[in-house]
Amino acid sequence: MNNRNACIVLNMLSGIGYAKYKALVTEFGEPARIFEASKSELTAVKGISDTIADKILSYKELVDLDNELLLAERGGVQIITLADKEYPDELRNIYDPPLCLYVRGKLPSFTRNAVAIVGSRKMSMYGERMTKAFAQDAVNQGFIVVSGLAFGVDYVAHKAVVDADGITVAVLGGGLMQIHPREHIPLAREIIQKGGAVISEFPMDFPVSRTSFPRRNRIVSALSSAVIVIEAGLDSGALITANIALEQGKEVFAVPGNADNPQAKGCHKLIRESAANLAEDFSQVAEVLDGGLFHAAEFAENPFENYEAESCFSEDEQIIVDLLKNGDKTMDDLALESNMESGALLGILMKLEMKFVVLKNPDRSYRLR
Repeated sequence: MNNRNACIVLNMLSGIGYAKYKALVTEFGEPARIFEASKSELTAVKGISDTIADKILSYKELVDLDNELLLAERGGVQIITLADKEYPDELRNIYDPPLCLYVRGKLPSFTRNAVAIVGSRKMSMYGERMTKAFAQDAVNQGFIVVSGLAFGVDYVAHKAVVDADGITVAVLGGGLMQIHPREHIPLAREIIQKGGAVISEFPMDFPVSRTSFPRRNRIVSALSSAVIVIEAGLDSGALITANIALEQGKEVFAVPGNADNPQAKGCHKLIRESAANLAEDFSQVAEVLDGGLFHAAEFAENPFENYEAESCFSEDEQIIVDLLKNGDKTMDDLALESNMESGALLGILMKLEMKFVVLKNPDRSYRLR
């Protein structure tokens, strides 16, 4: 078995996520060698129970690798694994990267030109109008739009992009043979025909569930420079995406709605708590992101030399930069050493990430680029 197939098999075995994958690869050196280990060697790895070890040892009885590869080939699906060089860095560097990425269509290059548009499945006419406007303006300004192909805001955002001849990426909550809702299969085809992609971390025939939908949200935010929330209730999945985006150091924007609309309460909460920028149109999103691109150019030649130029940073930003010169630090480390509140500190770290100065590590610590 090669490393690529080993990743696919591990992804098909229930109970093995990135944490266990990382522990196993750390112990055995590469994915393929995991399947050469004995039960005692497997259970000696932290987090690997007898049950997990038994699944690995008897994987041929539990999953059909040949059939999975055949289904992917017949469906025109490319499987990109953590063992592949083509695996997107935007996903590789998050806390919990998917072991595999199933791609139908063309996966674009995610630099700084992708935004996620998410929101309620039960949007109002106002929400529909704002979603179309934001999506169309995003295309006009050269942005890729990422969303989840669900009812409501997701559908309208994808549809507005393809109608404007733009590129959009749909992240599914199930396998590519289980597009949900089924009514959106024609739109999925349009997305692919217009040069975009429909993607999933789940095996080809994996069914959607209450737990699989929230998992795709971290991929939506990871592939995007910013997340735009348009109409979201207080218990909306869009708020989960927004919170994950904040954890990933991404910009979050919320579109204000009518005060008496329950679907606007989530957006208003984000704005009220300063977790999101208020966005009335896409130009306000582009202005913030273009600012990040401008600062990135300043540091491109010799970033470490520019760290010494205190005029590049606010006073608080300079404090964090100076602390990170001593090595990687967690949020708790930085809060303790800077004597800053966590909310303010998170905002500073987000700005430094936008300036391409700070990078968030997979273990959620921070370092200078």
